[in-house]
Amino acid sequence: MNSPKDSPSRPPATPAAGPVAAPVVGMVGAGQLARMTQQAAIALGIELRVLAGARDESAAKVIVDTRLGDYRDLADLREFAKGCDAVTFDHEHVPTGHIQALAAEGRAVHPGADALVHAQDKAVMRERLTAIGAPCPAWARVEDLAGVEAFAGEHGWPVVLKAVRGGYDGRGVWVCSSPDEARAALDTGVDLLAEAFVPFEREIAVLVARSPHGQGVSYPVVETVQQDGICVEVIAPAPDLGEEEAAYAQRVALTIARDLGVTGLLAVEMFVTKTGLVVNELAMRPHNSGHWTIEGARTSQFEQHLRAVLNLPLGSPSMTAPVVVMANLLGGPDPDVYARYEHVLANDPGIKIHFYGKDVRPGRKIGHVTALGTDLDEVRARARHAVTCLRGPVDA
Repeated sequence: MNSPKDSPSRPPATPAAGPVAAPVVGMVGAGQLARMTQQAAIALGIELRVLAGARDESAAKVIVDTRLGDYRDLADLREFAKGCDAVTFDHEHVPTGHIQALAAEGRAVHPGADALVHAQDKAVMRERLTAIGAPCPAWARVEDLAGVEAFAGEHGWPVVLKAVRGGYDGRGVWVCSSPDEARAALDTGVDLLAEAFVPFEREIAVLVARSPHGQGVSYPVVETVQQDGICVEVIAPAPDLGEEEAAYAQRVALTIARDLGVTGLLAVEMFVTKTGLVVNELAMRPHNSGHWTIEGARTSQFEQHLRAVLNLPLGSPSMTAPVVVMANLLGGPDPDVYARYEHVLANDPGIKIHFYGKDVRPGRKIGHVTALGTDLDEVRARARHAVTCLRGPVDA
């Protein structure tokens, strides 16, 4: 028998093969934003978990790790957060106290409650933005018609009344030209604030990302086109916006993200007026104004959000084409969208179509299309033609 010193040398032991340990991001909410975040998570090697109210929600249909629960129930949130490296949101409706409780228990929550409240409560937002010097319209809290009339006496009619919490896509906003119209808004019983009407020329949005260690990036400024209070089109970059004004808009958005302590994405919607820019709304999550980035930017907003909440280095926000147009696909009277799908693809092989897995109802956002190119008029026409064809005949 050979002695140990005479034994042939053996290669060092290798660890047993196994899966790469991937970080887990928990996203509260299972709408289309979570659904599109899954695409980015796969490419980054990240496990995405979502909290859904039902199995038929948009993201729940495509994400394996779907947990059922109520975002308003702290016990459900606690159970959902177990094993997550970071918790984030695809909507702003989680109660502030619940977010604070998760953070107090050591959960990494992005954005935190102190930041997210500015997207949840418009009065808190206006107070803070005014304090840091962001450009805002005149505003005041109002409780009754006398308060609205006093505000109108100082700033004139029309007066814009907004629900302090819960409004979106034009809901919870009343443009009132008289006391009678204001009374109708007050009769809804929701808490309101009043803002001076802004005679804007167009609307723009700036999407920025900020990580926990303070790195920040800004995407190009985009123009958003609204119809009946709903965004129907996004143009990147915003046409005919001077370099100086665009840079100023980006600085405003990055300053807001820093001063509010935002981690993750921040969308800042602004009005362009004859005298300058005015901040309208904030959202702290992936945003409709950033859907164009999936094909139109080096790093999509969904990948950027995941990078930010995990404190990874942020990706390049630069564009992949000189012009990108995203058009929202709203449901029409004919729900058989797929009957027209192949014809749209055949007509324009360069168009990109995203469906959200939602039932078709007139006026409901069921997807979007993106077109890229060099000529704005041509790219815009392609995007509009695609959504018009997909929606189907008006008289169907």
